[in-house]
Formats: sequence, C-alpha cells, structure tokens
Amino acid sequence: MSAADAACATAVARPPASQPARLFDLGRQAYEPVWRAMQRFTDARDEDTVDELWLVEHEPVFTLGQAGKPEHVLAPGDIPVLHVDRGGQVTYHGPGQIVLYPLLDLRRLKVGVRDYVCRIEQAIIDTLDEWNIGAGRREGAPGVYVGGAKVAALGIRVRRGCSFHGLAFNVGMDLEPFHRINPCGYQGLQVTSVRDLGGPSGLEAVKPVLLEQVARQFGLVLQPQAGLPDLSA
Repeated sequence: MSAADAACATAVARPPASQPARLFDLGRQAYEPVWRAMQRFTDARDEDTVDELWLVEHEPVFTLGQAGKPEHVLAPGDIPVLHVDRGGQVTYHGPGQIVLYPLLDLRRLKVGVRDYVCRIEQAIIDTLDEWNIGAGRREGAPGVYVGGAKVAALGIRVRRGCSFHGLAFNVGMDLEPFHRINPCGYQGLQVTSVRDLGGPSGLEAVKPVLLEQVARQFGLVLQPQAGLPDLSA
C-alpha cells in the first residue's frame, strides 16, 4: 500500500448516511454547455436541493484548471483548449472516456474535501478490481494509477460546501491527444485505459460498476432520470 493509499484508508472506511441522488446520463456532449450548467446548478441550489450525478462522454477538448499553466499545452492542433474553474492542470476529454460529475452537498454528507477525493479515487480503484486490475494512488498527484500510468484524473471544485466538476476515467479511448500535453502538468506522464489494461472497451460495461462504487462510497441511493438537466444558457 502506498503512502497515499494509507492516508485514505480511514476516510473510505466510514460510509456516510444514505441520501438520494438523481442520476442523469447525458450521452455525448460538448464540454462548455455542461460546465456552465454545473455552475448554474451549484449556484442555485440550497440546503434542500437533491444531489445529482451527471454521466457524460465529451467531444474532444483540452481543459486547463484555475492555476493551469498554458506551457503544459504543447501542441493542441485542432482540439480546442478551455480554461475552466476546477483545480488541477491540463487534461484531455474525448470519446471513449467516462466523465462523472458528482454534484453533492458535502456538508450534508459530512464529507470533507480530502475525504471526498479519497472516496472518488476508491470508487475507481474498486471499479477496476471488477476486472482484476490492481490500481492505486500516487502521493501528491490525485488520480488513479496502474503500474505508474494514469487511468483516471480528478479535477474538482467545491463552492459553498457543494462539489462540481469531477472525474475522467479512460475506458476505450484514443490516447494520442495526451501526447499533445503534459498530462496533469507532469512531463512524460504515461496514460493508459481500461481496454489497454485488459478490461472492457465499452462505456456501457463500465458505467454501472463505477456508479455502484460511487454510490457505495457516498451512501447514495441513485434515482435514474429519463430526461436531461437543462443545458441551455
């Protein structure tokens, strides 16, 4: 067990109380409308607002976090670059990657920010275990790694005790765009995917496992929704 895994062991051993959460699967969407909708949802919510989880597969885009350094974007080519309001440096989103945005009231769940990160990482680690893929954390570099290669990135924001942004989990995607950046600000960081690690390549095989593990980590009772959240500006 790494030092980072050991530091999270206590946090993930205490499940929060059960809370409902609406689940939306947005399908494939451009990044910016979903980002703006997350902001609006978070700004408008109050202590009675039901939590939501948004699943999405984004069109190709590079995103730079609040403190992101443009020099980590080496050669974006035809892929747009957006400067956004999450933590972290630069990452890539594209087809074949599961992006999950947990829009949670952390105060109501009684989960601190560090524990929140630990629980998200643990949900991904436990998801990979479904296919006997051994994964773990890396000290000082949030995310989930297999053999030194990053398979999932985290970029979060907490406003008034409520989380938005979230995780990006490489399932069966073209990894070439990661060569156009220093992933998460680390030159030469290797990136991998579930498919390349011997797991499934389809998002539909991985989504229910990931959702089950996220729900378990946060004590959520998921309520699948038939429609979509309002993505209009």
